[in-house]
Amino acid sequence: MQPIITIKHGNEKLVSQSGLLPVGALLEYMQLAKRLETIAGVHCVEPTISHGEILSSMIGLICMGKSDYSAIEIFRDDEWFFTQALGISACPSQSTLRQRIDLIGESANTILKDASAEMILKKAPSVSAIKTSAGYFVPLDIDVSPFDNSKTQKEKVSRTYKGFDGYAPILSYLGKEGYLIDVELREGKQHCQKNTPEFIEETLGYARKITQKPILIRLDSGNDSQDNFTIGSKFPNIHFLVKRNLRKESLDEWLVLAQKTENRVCSRYNHKIVWTGKTLTGINGNELPYPITFKVTERYEKKGERLMFPEVEVETYWSTLPKLPPDEVINLYHDHGTSEQFHSEIKSDLGIERFPSCHFATNSLILHLAMSAYNILRIIGQTSIEEQNNEPLPANRCKKVSRRRLRTVIQDLIYMAGRLLYRGRKWFISFGRINPFAKMAERVLKRLRDCPC
Repeated sequence: MQPIITIKHGNEKLVSQSGLLPVGALLEYMQLAKRLETIAGVHCVEPTISHGEILSSMIGLICMGKSDYSAIEIFRDDEWFFTQALGISACPSQSTLRQRIDLIGESANTILKDASAEMILKKAPSVSAIKTSAGYFVPLDIDVSPFDNSKTQKEKVSRTYKGFDGYAPILSYLGKEGYLIDVELREGKQHCQKNTPEFIEETLGYARKITQKPILIRLDSGNDSQDNFTIGSKFPNIHFLVKRNLRKESLDEWLVLAQKTENRVCSRYNHKIVWTGKTLTGINGNELPYPITFKVTERYEKKGERLMFPEVEVETYWSTLPKLPPDEVINLYHDHGTSEQFHSEIKSDLGIERFPSCHFATNSLILHLAMSAYNILRIIGQTSIEEQNNEPLPANRCKKVSRRRLRTVIQDLIYMAGRLLYRGRKWFISFGRINPFAKMAERVLKRLRDCPC
């Protein structure tokens, strides 16, 4: 017979979010209180809690996957650990948090982006590059991802290309780890190319603060515009890989061009033929500003059914790296799909898809705070990968990975149960014996605080 476990109420000081300590260490490095001491155009009469502490509180909530203002009330009853961990003087109330964030609006966006870029430069373990036959390049993935805010009356919510009402923010990720270096909240119906050249130029400014390595910008077919390529001339060692928009181009003419192109590769599979190669002229015979890499598939069977007429599929790409072979160009663009995982982490792991405010400027600030929280968790996750050696971790955490998902970081390292102890005029946090991540969390905290291990 299994023993019956009963509930006992005690007076121990226990916390379930011990992982806020490394979050506070990175917030301290960002120095939001100092950076946001005065914000142009924002006036608050004798605030009890500073702007920086208000925004730090919201970043702390987002790092726990809580994006609603009401989540702050959990920490109001016993605010000591929450405030000490995040380095703030007091825990704001729900109404104070909402009113101050509405007041600040978009005024703090640039400050948050500057602080985030500096934090990535100084605290991120690495910003990995991709190895290609033409050398190493740091990927810079830029994409629009619609956020579903349907059945709401929020400002500038409108129909997105995904078929629901919401916003259509554009986001940029640097490195194989996917550090978020720039964001811009947009109206749902705005076309993805509108204002994108300006966004790319701003993003490259932040990217160059972080790394001087050659950068490969990857864009999807919605951003197939020559206006984007002109931005690269303003920055050294910038290259583009863009999926082309075929628009009204004939698929059959691309099939003919692929069959006639020299040095193309023809591969035969079951019930299909695939041509891959490069061309310096379009299907109309016109010379091109950049070579086009193509992949043309002639399919004779689909879903087990024999087709009466072959089905032609065409993929074409602009590339400013002429030395890359066609297969490598195609694989590099397919790797751009990893950015969809980064979008998912922001929406689901951080809970940011449905914004908490009806004001557009406020939601824009929330998105920028989410960018800071995203990078904080990414840095903690990447640091933990380097610190997990020789640790008796669970089997599903011992695998060698290049990136740890934010949800995993939140579950393993943020929501860690600990006991607060006061000994020798010092406060300590004690982890239980059965916590397999305790020693790794300790080393991560020491490293982020720049303490000797």
